[in-house]
Amino acid sequence: MIPQKLDEGNETYGLLAYLYGPGRRDEHTNPHMVAAWDPYIGDPARSPDMTISDLALLLDAPVFAMRGKKPKLHVYHLAIRNDEKDRILSDEEWAEVAREMMHASGIAEHGDDEACRWVAVRHADDHIHLVATKVREDGRQPNLRGDIFKMQAAARVFEERLGLRRLRNGDKTASRWRKPGEMEKAERRGLSEAPRATLQRTVRDAAAAATSDLDFFGRLAASGVRVKQRIAPDGNLTGYSVAMPGDRNPEQTPIWFSGAKLAPDLSLPRVRERWTNPVAAPSVAPAEMWRIAEEKVREAAGRLGAEGLHQGAGDVAALGDLIVVAAIVSPRVVRSQIKDAAFEFERASRAPGDRALEGQARRLYRESNQLLGQSAAAAGRNDTVAALGFLLALVQAVEAARRWHDAQQHRAQAEASGKAGRLLREAVEVTAGAAAAREYRPRPKRATTRRSSGPRTAAPPGERPMTGVVQEAVPEHARAVLADPAWPSLRARLVEVERAGDDPVDVLVTVARRRELSSAESIAEVLTWRLDGWRKERGTTTPAAGSSPSSTAGGGSSSVAPVRKAAPAPRRRPPGDEQAKGPRRAR
Repeated sequence: MIPQKLDEGNETYGLLAYLYGPGRRDEHTNPHMVAAWDPYIGDPARSPDMTISDLALLLDAPVFAMRGKKPKLHVYHLAIRNDEKDRILSDEEWAEVAREMMHASGIAEHGDDEACRWVAVRHADDHIHLVATKVREDGRQPNLRGDIFKMQAAARVFEERLGLRRLRNGDKTASRWRKPGEMEKAERRGLSEAPRATLQRTVRDAAAAATSDLDFFGRLAASGVRVKQRIAPDGNLTGYSVAMPGDRNPEQTPIWFSGAKLAPDLSLPRVRERWTNPVAAPSVAPAEMWRIAEEKVREAAGRLGAEGLHQGAGDVAALGDLIVVAAIVSPRVVRSQIKDAAFEFERASRAPGDRALEGQARRLYRESNQLLGQSAAAAGRNDTVAALGFLLALVQAVEAARRWHDAQQHRAQAEASGKAGRLLREAVEVTAGAAAAREYRPRPKRATTRRSSGPRTAAPPGERPMTGVVQEAVPEHARAVLADPAWPSLRARLVEVERAGDDPVDVLVTVARRRELSSAESIAEVLTWRLDGWRKERGTTTPAAGSSPSSTAGGGSSSVAPVRKAAPAPRRRPPGDEQAKGPRRAR
């Protein structure tokens, strides 16, 4: 159960009309009142003697009767939402929740006859809206200090009592919620995400790789976003704001977001922490980049949090930046998984409380970060084999972060670390499969058939019984694989391998031998990931259809003119993938 404060305002009637109306896209169903400050107040949806205008006037009456200066924004608006997997609460249960939340917030404490007026409106199964006016019956204003934290504590009690999903109170490390209006605006413009989300990712990428103020703002400008710096009268830079080109409000002025409104660790002081204690990355040959970074990350994983609570908070912050940079320079076949891992680990990189900026693990992560950033252009970003060891070290580091958060009882951060770790493990297996495909040399096709009690007819491509393929390729794991819930996905991958012209037995043997399988929680899932990497790599290295092999099977010279290979069809470049190469220009 999540209590969320929404924008305050001064139009009680307008808000009530929206809550009782059909919604922006007819998403409101059966709007009605479940509770109010006075149990005898009529519901505009069910009482012919009460209209929305009447209800708004009753709520605003203490405001109009107030002597002296009235509050500028007197409408208090709150939404209480359950998880989509929670059971549906009855109106009576939601009414109890509403009364307790109004008590906890300070709007209307139990037994206070002079409290503020409020109503609870329900127009969906999973949430209610609370609307109150911030003037008491005695003309005073309520004490709302710490209201959201008190309501979160009340929500924890209801979660246990009503059997709902158990959450934890906020620790001020979560990113700002996307407002419904932002997402609806993005949908109207045909965008995949709200501008705030795009800006947050862009600023985080720039901050993770930057080494100074000048470098940070230069990267932001190069990314294409609009940047506005805030300069104090004494000439010092005190803050910044960013905006998406073309994102404007009804007055046609740019919609600016300060760094702090994007995420708690993107304010200018928090961004500057990244280069408060500068580190110098060693100069290494591009071919050694991944190996040196792997060594540093493994050493840092062993030291994470070992120097104390504040050092651990600084360590995980630096680890989050490293994953962001790793996603930028990673091999193309796993870039999407690592970007997703960086997104999931974002919350884990923000530990509550103070941070120390001189920890040993933090220094090693920062050195690895700069090493990857400096060497990326010359190293060859698609060096899948060289990156495998680094990704394994990154998995080890994220697991160390998860254990540290668990020890500190940082539940949200530990959960985020676990999600990021799973995505990185998937990236490791995809990388292993791609590396196996790069080194694969198919065996000559066998003319003899396998043992059979009678004559056997070859099955058409895609119809081969894949159960037998698994039993032949990985006999020691066949029983576990065939009983695994991920077996249908693995079977589908094997069918695709056979349809592509490869022997699924040989391919499965090759990827299974690439790394050990005994420690995997789901061997079928691991093999599926490796075959995903196999298919991605083979899709870029297999010869075009219609090309003929050399006419000399023994490897000698031939007097027959070689057959010209058909030009491969150009592949569309994935959105945002600046590293994917197009077809070579014919000479």
